[in-house]
Amino acid sequence: MSSLKGICDGLPVDPVPEARPREESVPHAPIRTPNLTPEEERLALENALRYFPPELHAELAPEFAQELHDYGHIYMYRFRPQIEMRAYPIHEYPCQTRHAAAIMHMIMNNLDPRVAQFPHELVTYGGNGQVFANWAQFWLVMHYLSTMTEEQTLVMYSGHPMGLFPSSCTAPRLVITNGMVIPNYSSREMYEKMFALGVTMYGQMTAGSYCYIGPQGIVHGTTLTVLNASRRHLGTSNMAGKVFVTSGLGGMSGAQAKSAVICGCIGVIAEVSRDALDKRHTQGWLMEVAENLNDCILKIRHARRQKIALSIGYHGNVVDLWERLASEFDSTGDLLVDLGSDQTSCHNPFLGGYYPVQLSYEEARVVMHQNPVRFKNLVHESLRRQVSAIGRLAERGMYFFDYGNAFLLEASRAGADVLKDGPQSLTPRFRYPSYVQDIMGDIFSLGFGPFRWVCTSGDPGDLDITDNIAASVLEESIQEGVPDSIKQQYDDNIRWIKEAGRHQLVVGSQARILYSDQKGRIAIALAFNQAIADEKLKGPVVLSRDHHDVSGTDSPFRETSNIYDGSSYCADMAVQNVIGDSFRGATWVALHNGGGVGWGEVTNGGFGLVLDGTQVRDSV
Repeated sequence: MSSLKGICDGLPVDPVPEARPREESVPHAPIRTPNLTPEEERLALENALRYFPPELHAELAPEFAQELHDYGHIYMYRFRPQIEMRAYPIHEYPCQTRHAAAIMHMIMNNLDPRVAQFPHELVTYGGNGQVFANWAQFWLVMHYLSTMTEEQTLVMYSGHPMGLFPSSCTAPRLVITNGMVIPNYSSREMYEKMFALGVTMYGQMTAGSYCYIGPQGIVHGTTLTVLNASRRHLGTSNMAGKVFVTSGLGGMSGAQAKSAVICGCIGVIAEVSRDALDKRHTQGWLMEVAENLNDCILKIRHARRQKIALSIGYHGNVVDLWERLASEFDSTGDLLVDLGSDQTSCHNPFLGGYYPVQLSYEEARVVMHQNPVRFKNLVHESLRRQVSAIGRLAERGMYFFDYGNAFLLEASRAGADVLKDGPQSLTPRFRYPSYVQDIMGDIFSLGFGPFRWVCTSGDPGDLDITDNIAASVLEESIQEGVPDSIKQQYDDNIRWIKEAGRHQLVVGSQARILYSDQKGRIAIALAFNQAIADEKLKGPVVLSRDHHDVSGTDSPFRETSNIYDGSSYCADMAVQNVIGDSFRGATWVALHNGGGVGWGEVTNGGFGLVLDGTQVRDSV
């Protein structure tokens, strides 16, 4: 069993760990199909071996070649560290600077099996959101961070650590880029090839930037989305007896069940993966499981009659669920769904992000690798069926919205009936709105977005203290006076943070999510920093935000979908955001190709800021 000191000593090459088979007791990422030529396979092998001294190449080359053949990528399973992967208290990391230790805390949280979707493939969420491309990179990064000083910066190049470079104490300790591919070559096919070669990586939004905090990361945003959808389209804030139907319990989508219950409605979430469904049920994020459609419909009807807040995980395909709901309306006249959406990983529809209804989960994982053309055709047919059933229910009064996962985009590419009638502009005009356009856009426009913090002490008591601080700060802001245009949001936020503890949102690190505006963020951050200085908190606090935030993301099918001057396809805003954060005091910055809507469809930027109780942090 490795120790924290052991994983900071560098890549273990003397001796190398014993070869061991891939563990089949944990969920694994789908097999990739990069379609490499023999020359490219040799290049992928050479790129993997360059992490190791030449005398080890003869031993490692056959093993890595077999991984590439069997799984479509060289993950280096032999080098997966034998340590309980979790966010350890910051003081336990052997580092020269607490800022580096905080980053290590965040990295290990992203790879915690309770948090990560496919931890052995270094995938945190979204089906293909990588922390690193292989385990050698993990070892090297942890070593660099452990030796880093306050006058050095670690440069990350799509998972690959380029090394420590001289900088200054006010510079970022870490600069990350993921997937910065020349635009003409930023296609899905090219990505699969380049990822297999080991030269680029898809970091999603917060996987490759080390800022993921489990399903809690979007639970506040999802709660606000569902609640405001009800206010705007159902005419009520009281969601008792209302039914919200969606799909996905894997990574970020795992927030949907908890959010539905917080809103007071009935959330029905379809999930094809038994592992994902059981994980959320065990963690308390999902209340009940329906093993078949008859059971699911009975549970929905009972909860509607009783007007109870309930989350139901249907173990099956969401297309079957939508078609059954449409059939129920046809046969009984009962509209059993009020709000609908989808949160499959549709940004990656042909490699495990979307499972076609015609195949079982197990069959699909085989066919997507062995017969990708057939699989793509089945996905397109399944999307058309799903949209058809949704359309029948929408005509009867259900409100459906795209939740930023590229569902409508991929459905349109499949030939489904999702486009509005009339001429189309540069950006397709969909029959169903994006949640940014129709629900959350006004909130974003007022400067509110996902503000996160992580108590690196690992002490739940620190999280309770920060919750209380944040609530007090927001209440003081209201007493001082806030514009009527944002008072509703402040009231929602205060209620959220006061109730957060009892909703048991923590999975992994001691973290919290709170939508806030600039005024609120500054006041909360200053209060946290003072609490650290006064030793009311046992350790530093990491501030972050989802890249899904004001000015952080250029995404024409999500964050910037309500920009109509023709600039929604321009990525200057996200890039400038990262550049600005880098010289305004951020501890680390990240710029990514892809995230949420998918590779080549979005550019997003994010940051991490370590509050350590010093006056320097106050000035930031």
